[in-house]
Amino acid sequence: MSIRETALKALEPVESRAPVHSGTHIYSIASATAGGAEAIARLPYCLRVLAENVLRHIGTNDVEEADFCRLLAWHPSSGDVIPVPFHPARVLMQDYTGIPALVDLAALRDAIADLGQPATRINPRIPVDLVIDHSLIVDQAGHPGALTYNLGREFERNTERYRLAKWATAALSNVRVVPPGNGILHQINLEHIAGVVCTQQAGLHVVAFADTMVGTDSHSTMVNGIGVLGWGVGGIEAEAAMLGLPMTVPLRRVVGVRLSGSLQAGVTATDLVLTLTQRLRAFNVVDTLVEFFGPSLAALAVTDRATIANMAPEYGSTAAFFPIDAETLRYLAASGRDAAQVALVEAYARAQGLWRSADAREPEYSSVLEFDLSSVRPCAAGPKRPQDRVELDAIGDSFRAAFPSAAPARETLSDGAVAIAAITSCTNTSNPAVMIAAGLLARKARARGLQARPWTKTSLTPGSRVVGAYLEASGLQADLDALGFHVAGYGCATCGGNSGQLDEAVEQQIRDENIVVTAVLSGNRNFEARIHPMARANYLMSPPLVVAYALAGNIQVDLTRESLGNGNDGQPVYLHEIWPTDAEVQNVLRTVLTPDLFETQYSQLFDGSPAWRALEAPSSALFPWDSSSTYIRKPPFLDHCDGSATAPVEDIVDARILLMLGDSTTTDHISPVGNIPADSPAGLYLRDHGVKPVDFNAYGSRRANHEVMVRGTFANIRLSNELVPGVLGGQTKCLPGGEIMPIHDAATRYAAQGVPLLIIAGREYGTGSSRDWAAKGTNLLGVRAVIAESFERIHRSNLLMMGVLPLEFPSGVTRKTLGLDGTETFGIEAIDEQARPGATVRATLRRADGSSVVLELDCRIDTANEFKVWRAGGMMRFVLHQLS
Repeated sequence: MSIRETALKALEPVESRAPVHSGTHIYSIASATAGGAEAIARLPYCLRVLAENVLRHIGTNDVEEADFCRLLAWHPSSGDVIPVPFHPARVLMQDYTGIPALVDLAALRDAIADLGQPATRINPRIPVDLVIDHSLIVDQAGHPGALTYNLGREFERNTERYRLAKWATAALSNVRVVPPGNGILHQINLEHIAGVVCTQQAGLHVVAFADTMVGTDSHSTMVNGIGVLGWGVGGIEAEAAMLGLPMTVPLRRVVGVRLSGSLQAGVTATDLVLTLTQRLRAFNVVDTLVEFFGPSLAALAVTDRATIANMAPEYGSTAAFFPIDAETLRYLAASGRDAAQVALVEAYARAQGLWRSADAREPEYSSVLEFDLSSVRPCAAGPKRPQDRVELDAIGDSFRAAFPSAAPARETLSDGAVAIAAITSCTNTSNPAVMIAAGLLARKARARGLQARPWTKTSLTPGSRVVGAYLEASGLQADLDALGFHVAGYGCATCGGNSGQLDEAVEQQIRDENIVVTAVLSGNRNFEARIHPMARANYLMSPPLVVAYALAGNIQVDLTRESLGNGNDGQPVYLHEIWPTDAEVQNVLRTVLTPDLFETQYSQLFDGSPAWRALEAPSSALFPWDSSSTYIRKPPFLDHCDGSATAPVEDIVDARILLMLGDSTTTDHISPVGNIPADSPAGLYLRDHGVKPVDFNAYGSRRANHEVMVRGTFANIRLSNELVPGVLGGQTKCLPGGEIMPIHDAATRYAAQGVPLLIIAGREYGTGSSRDWAAKGTNLLGVRAVIAESFERIHRSNLLMMGVLPLEFPSGVTRKTLGLDGTETFGIEAIDEQARPGATVRATLRRADGSSVVLELDCRIDTANEFKVWRAGGMMRFVLHQLS
């Protein structure tokens, strides 16, 4: 009898709970190992989830018993990388990455139909949820009609994209779409979609198994807060998972975070997560699994856990896992999950060894970070990175240090002025405590007669309709409205860069006087030029602090000592006078946050607004492409692909450097994001196709048109390309002539000459959001390889999924030690033989003076499966070959 067959056991209910389905079975990890429950008790909980996943899939997609045994034998002191074949239970997508993924599936259907096979062979084999949340732009804010106006503009701009999404719900099985205007995918996932435990009919049995997922957004880790293992991947990887193919997870280290102590009064979950982000980034948890444990975990609310888990990409870990415990069950019941599901979760977690309790043996970890909750102080992060935490009384100093020529704050629009104050992002809007705190602070500020400053664009974009409902029920929305924080929509908005335009007069004054203005937001990303092109400084902070800075009007104001302004009585009002107490917050929460509120708000989640229901969508198996569309075009990634095994990969001969970039180049620098400038290559393309600048929309909404996106790749106005020192923006030097031109124009010229291209970069290349177009655009520009000092996990994977080879300089070697200036050429011979997981690739660097250097580069193809994908020319070609 096989290990898998031995492991199949009936699931016993927990006596204190509702009964589970009598025919429910599980694949018991303990039953599959000789040591039983004791043998797995030493494993971190996240590895137990992976072990069950591997066990259940033995015999599928080449998963073997040896894969399961290797995982069970994991030891924290081992430096070996264990490849884990992982089949996620479901896929979660947002529209910026999800709709292009649907476009790729539509293209795959065309390709397989062209090979004479049924188009329906291309179909998701696991559940896929697409939440349309990224297209919202804060066109109007600080106005009672902002919600209706912005949703209307969203439909005007995105009708073609939304029709494609509706086509997918009818043409593709296992696809659901959450229409626009409902919230952010991660919060909706946390509050409603995630089941924690799933069931599926398998032969004669109903099999229960751990809910796992991957999402096409970095912050998919948020659901780790309720014990669901999942993380962000590229859309191409997500497509493979949809089609039933395994993802190979290279298991390195599991870092434990031991929580002790308790938060001090007045300290928020946002303060906690920003402090943890700084500590964990310094602890170097990049590419690790992080798991939380310790004496203070039981008292940490799920909403606080989710806030921490959401920020995993900011501290660099693959996931940030919180095991299932009594607090998990409490949250599931409080958020409207039915009693039978809560009972199933407890019964399964206890039977499978996934239940965490205070008396359980502590797992073994590769290393442990001790974290005392009482050490957390009120803080923010900025002005450019989420890990750059700064305590509340030092925020002004941090601004002045970053902009030493900035003038002191004045009672006018001046350096440090808060141009944008946005309560936004799933990170914090999923946490009722900080949202209620923002409302209470607004109530007290309103009572004292304070107002937001006239140059500050204020907005509130909750992560779900639940937030809007409890703010209304508590009466706090009226107080937020009075300060300009009207609901501007339900979606990512400012956090994703869709902050909209500032007041025209404000923008003009900023330009005329060269004012360094600031954005403050309760989001999770504040990379340079992400929030708004005019906001040169950006600070992440809690929702109540966002309100406070809107009142103060300038980031240089020290809120611990200086007043927010004068009240109705002419006297100064200080932050400590209006800061809500923890008791006040909890009193409101107990009154308004009830299970029926969740049930009501989610009862019609997939129905959509009248505008959504009125949309007409194609009903054919193949998507009818419109060659005149400037939104949706058939992608070129399968051009000239016959579905057969690929020819040998061509050597790289006399390649030129397209860009040379420094440390921490983010996907916001690489991928097209934000507004499309009228005079940019993408803007010129749209104008040539009859689109007026007022109708350009954001890059994110044009992601299904590769012609727009390739022209916007590396076009960020803050990009610093070392080939053109002193020049900011998407420019490069085209060699050998040395002419400076837009990057797309240079790539086009090189392509006409048959010149392959490389990108040279520093450390942490590709940090930031999981943006497919950071890799897709790199591919379409003709880049064959990226040579960096190190890569961010998702972007490295995305590059090879698009057939771009990720290579790393050996320790001690950098672009600077080599003295690179762009006049060099590179060659890699026998690349088809050299490029292997863990191999060293020999490249020849030839200088303009005729001298040459041989470089020993580390190949960052990490697994055999990744090699197959890269070797095939990318994921889409690999999938087509597999299915045909």
